Amino acid sequence: MNYREAMQYIDELRPLGSVMGLDTMRRLCEELGNPQDQLKFVHIAGTNGKGSVLAYISTVMQEAGYRVGRYLSPSVKEYRESFQVNGRMITQSGLCKHLESVKEAAASMAAEGLPHPTLFEVETAVAFLYFQDKECDLVVLEAGLGGALDATNVVEQTLVAVFSSISMDHMDILGDTPEEIAAAKAGIIKNKCYAISVRQSPGVMKILRQSALLKKGKFLTADISRAKNVKYGVEKQSFDYDRYKNLEISMPGQFQVENAVLAVETVMALVRCGFKVPEEKLRRGLFETRWPGRFDVIAKRPFFIADGAHNEDAAKKLAESIRFYFTNRKIIYIMGMLHDKEIDKVIRNTFELASHIITVTPPAGDRALPALDLAQTAREYHSAVTAADCVQEAVEIAYLLTGKDKDAVIIAFGSLSYLGELMDIVAHRDTIRRDTHGRSE
Repeated sequence: MNYREAMQYIDELRPLGSVMGLDTMRRLCEELGNPQDQLKFVHIAGTNGKGSVLAYISTVMQEAGYRVGRYLSPSVKEYRESFQVNGRMITQSGLCKHLESVKEAAASMAAEGLPHPTLFEVETAVAFLYFQDKECDLVVLEAGLGGALDATNVVEQTLVAVFSSISMDHMDILGDTPEEIAAAKAGIIKNKCYAISVRQSPGVMKILRQSALLKKGKFLTADISRAKNVKYGVEKQSFDYDRYKNLEISMPGQFQVENAVLAVETVMALVRCGFKVPEEKLRRGLFETRWPGRFDVIAKRPFFIADGAHNEDAAKKLAESIRFYFTNRKIIYIMGMLHDKEIDKVIRNTFELASHIITVTPPAGDRALPALDLAQTAREYHSAVTAADCVQEAVEIAYLLTGKDKDAVIIAFGSLSYLGELMDIVAHRDTIRRDTHGRSE
């Protein structure tokens, strides 16, 4: 199998969709020799913030000298981003090698009349094989959808189950209330592991605490109210937490302090499990953490922010950050959404901060909401809305609208599926601008 054939096989699996349940995944792992049983995990579930928390934890543990696997979704720029060891994504040859093994196992199952594994199940099995092959000391694993019946939940060697902010998303599958969604996500808690959550609503906290007790685990809260001397900024933020003073992070967004606090609590739990993390490694890991597409400053003068806010909770947090960092600035939005997301709620929670909204169609096949349809919905709230033909056009329109106002801010958000292309376009444009200024000087 070469890389082109690997990508073709991936595309062939997409129509299988998502199937909740672990029977097929367990059988697939058995066919492969249960590679997940040779690994130790930090398993992360939640509605928003999972990726950032994963990035903080894995970067800190890598700085501490451990070989750390990362499994995450969706990727932003490159498919292989989903499979990383110490921050480096899997090679094309590595992907082909492990994908071929999983393909053979899946074909064997289908020949026996069993359901063929879905794309996510295949990808998760590839991740387990890759991390086993690389002899990872720890794997930081992001749950795909939910928790209890998510394909990642075949793992048993979970040291810490981590819960970022839980809110309404995927209600058709996970439940109609935050408590029902929390119950689904709480399924990642394993016997006698640590369970750590940010402060949630009382109902959600009760569900998580009870689930941990049933598994004889220790439940801890990463409480943002215990973070003292918090200093916010677009390029650097700092805070005190527990015995650590003046911890610094370089990712902007008010919510990133809470994500970092959750990561610190998780690292402290890992230390209790026997890992050694000197304070200077914790500090360096937090500051060195990067996570593309999460209130990500991709250009300056004017500021250009990329953010994956695609549901109500994330939209509220995005709006809070805009108000906090960019008060009284001219704000221009670029929006691209999937039709099965909380489109109306996202717009309702963000529209009043924008002087202009530009819509794009994400490259997400049948799930993509056309730019014209998104523009029509946005016009119910805002009078200045433009539907762009492509991402390139959206970027050009946004820069034209900023004019000579260097204090203006462009914010692209919604589906992560278009942000990779947008980031490449902005980076290329920024390079040309800097080269031109350099020659003129």
